[in-house]
Amino acid sequence: MPPADNTAALAEATRRGSERARSQAEQAITAAQRSGSRTSFAAIARTAGVSRSWLDTQHDLVTAIRQLQNRQPATERTGAQSASVASIQCRLEAALTRIKQLRA
Repeated sequence: MPPADNTAALAEATRRGSERARSQAEQAITAAQRSGSRTSFAAIARTAGVSRSWLDTQHDLVTAIRQLQNRQPATERTGAQSASVASIQCRLEAALTRIKQLRA
């Protein structure tokens, strides 16, 4: 009995797997865009459940990720933030001036 020719089934399974990986990668990129935070190729690959090497072969997805990385961070900030150097210097000068006034 000759071996069964299952190349068509294997090709179809490969095509479906590739479509699924692409869909998951696109969803990961969309989620990263919505979050507004910077991301990396590794983070997109991890979120999508695909390998980084596979992601590197998808030129349009690479372009989308690079555009995402190059965009400016969101201007709206939430939560506690560190004071700027200029702000700290201004507060220090005001404190020193007040100390001098109290000593006089």
